[in-house]
Amino acid sequence: MTPALVLVSPFLPPAAVAAAGRRGTVGTPPDGLDRRWLLDVNGFARHTPWLHAIMSGYATYGVVVVAALLLAGWQIARLSRRPALIGAAIWAPAAALAAVAAGQPIAAQVPEARPYASMSGLLVLAQRSADFSYPSDHATMAGAAAAGLFLVNRRLGLISAAAALLLAFACVYTAAHYPDDVAAGLILGVTVTLGGYALLEGPLTRLAGYLPQTRLRTRLAAAPPHPPPACHPGGGPAGPGGAAGRSRAWQPAAPPAARPAGSGHVGR
Repeated sequence: MTPALVLVSPFLPPAAVAAAGRRGTVGTPPDGLDRRWLLDVNGFARHTPWLHAIMSGYATYGVVVVAALLLAGWQIARLSRRPALIGAAIWAPAAALAAVAAGQPIAAQVPEARPYASMSGLLVLAQRSADFSYPSDHATMAGAAAAGLFLVNRRLGLISAAAALLLAFACVYTAAHYPDDVAAGLILGVTVTLGGYALLEGPLTRLAGYLPQTRLRTRLAAAPPHPPPACHPGGGPAGPGGAAGRSRAWQPAAPPAARPAGSGHVGR
């Protein structure tokens, strides 16, 4: 039984609890909606062989797409020179790692086998793993990153959310996870990111404001724009090294001014 169902089961009728399904332990497949939805998606996979390579590749390497989106969020925050956005961009990858770490005790308490290890007759496109299925690490990380990037830039956050949902579906499509494995991962990732940011927003913003004063300012924060060099009226930077300085060095000395008649000493 899922952890959420454990909390609410005393308040639900037995038929509703049974319909929601029980978690499948090692070697035992789950029943109820979770199994039915997996079979529906797996049937869809059988009828779309042209998607196999795409979905299998994305289920495996979708984390690279998430990493690229995190890097894009960092660049957006860095160029904005706003400490609040830079702090959110720092928190986004940290939250993704924290969410995955938070999922490990849950996996230990709910030792659910992978679908291909507990069910027969499935079309398996995933790379087989001995890890537990609940919750999905890929979905957890993607959900956390999407929530963090939404704090940086809404448009990038929506793109990241779409990428996270697609990654979650790919994990079910390839029979690597049950549907509620990825749903739990997405919820866990979003919860850790938003909850952690609510607690750490102040310290992260102060950290982002302090970074430009350190030796890491050229890498961790955008430096303020330098003023353009002063230009000589004739064009080019002033100074001995500039074009104006060189032009002055190349100009011949002006001839002495002609002395007006009658000026100077009278010869003796």
